[in-house]
Amino acid sequence: MAEEFISKEYQLVSGGTDTHVILIDLTNKKITGKAAEKTLEVAGITINKNMIPYDEKSPFVTSGIRIGTPAVTTRGMQGEDMKKIVSLIDSAISNHDNQQKLLSIKDEVSNLCKSFPLYSELQN
Repeated sequence: MAEEFISKEYQLVSGGTDTHVILIDLTNKKITGKAAEKTLEVAGITINKNMIPYDEKSPFVTSGIRIGTPAVTTRGMQGEDMKKIVSLIDSAISNHDNQQKLLSIKDEVSNLCKSFPLYSELQN
């Protein structure tokens, strides 16, 4: 997931990650962490705004976002699915002022999640 964000010109704090958490500096994307969090919420994606080192924004606004992978890996998502998630996040952030596009992304997110249901063994 980290490599995919880097390929889309996102700046990762520390240049990458060795854990299940990615901290992204959004300064070059011209959007605050708070705005990205709200945008992604509309698109059906849950992340957290997060301060980055030497952040000039307040803790209530921030210049970064934090993304964790346990929620999607628990569902069984893997490499290609992670690329799709990064693509959806990038599309939402790039279209943060386009409500129609965000709702379309939300539909894609919903369909992806339906392909990896939680507790599928309990649904029968």
